[in-house]
Amino acid sequence: MQPTKIVDLFAGPGGLDVAAEKLGVPTVGVEWDSAACTTRRAAGLETVEGDVRLYDPSHFPEADVLAGGPPCQTFTVAGSGAGRRALDDVLNFVKRFVARESREEIEKDLSKLDDERTGLVLQPLRWALDAIDRFDRPYRAIVLEQVPAVLPVWQAYAEALDGEGYTVDVGILHTEAFGVPQTRRRAVLIARHGDVEVALPDPTHRTYRKGVPREEGPAALEEWRRMADVIDRPTAFEVISNYGTGGDPKARGRRGSWEPSATVTGKISRNRVVGLDGSELDRFSFSEAGRLQTFPTDYPWSGRDVGQQIGNAVPPRLAMHVLSAAFGWSPPSEAMLRSLNTWKAHGPSSPAADTSVPSGSSPSE
Repeated sequence: MQPTKIVDLFAGPGGLDVAAEKLGVPTVGVEWDSAACTTRRAAGLETVEGDVRLYDPSHFPEADVLAGGPPCQTFTVAGSGAGRRALDDVLNFVKRFVARESREEIEKDLSKLDDERTGLVLQPLRWALDAIDRFDRPYRAIVLEQVPAVLPVWQAYAEALDGEGYTVDVGILHTEAFGVPQTRRRAVLIARHGDVEVALPDPTHRTYRKGVPREEGPAALEEWRRMADVIDRPTAFEVISNYGTGGDPKARGRRGSWEPSATVTGKISRNRVVGLDGSELDRFSFSEAGRLQTFPTDYPWSGRDVGQQIGNAVPPRLAMHVLSAAFGWSPPSEAMLRSLNTWKAHGPSSPAADTSVPSGSSPSE
């Protein structure tokens, strides 16, 4: 399959778009957050600033691939009954969309949800069904990713898309298993229209296990990559993070530069970086934090909340593998993956391709 163009919903600062452009596939990203759009424009990525709910496939007639990573906060409150209820609500709405219930009734019920972000995870399904029902032009491929808590939604999507003539695969991928110097798990769905085989990409690197040397593991797989492989500091260091600690200082995680980073979040600038002698070192720059996500060293991070932009993004190296699998291509070559080290800006998006929607905007992830 040779795609024409990808429309990327909730596109963020451009993780998937960077991967696609390196693979030679043009993209257009729809993103509400103005800060992420500032970065995208600086990188020369085609960008529509606005609410995905105000658009549909007719606005991007040249796009034959749909991608997206909708907001997920309402599903990810650990142990929360509200999170469980939000998931149940979404799974019910998936059934209603597939049954072709009145959109007016569905939209009315969506407006009653306690948190409007809950309904945003349904937008890729709306777009996929609209492309079939309203425009008789099914997307040739669909690629979706989010945190593991969203896996039940993707599984419901898979069942729905199977009934619409798609072949689908869905599951959890470990980023370090694809050469990302960071341990991060993502729920991924890939689908192709028609009677074709489709499967999530196979790992290329070993998964990280605390205390297990990187040279141990299946011989067919490469060693997981270290922070030191992408961050050039004169001495070894440790990163002290309170991610996942519940605020308990005693539970703060530590990773050495000889290990992969812990999950990069929007709070990465708060992580302390210390020498092996305990001395305080400079905290990660935006470039260094972006490199842990496999963004190019010279990626032009811009605007507000850059740490949040970086933490929310899909790692481009993982995205290259996922897109290649979705298109039925061989895994990206090492030369292609190394091309992620630098970014050649395409120039700013043209005004016609850069639209701002000032009202009714959706909340950002």
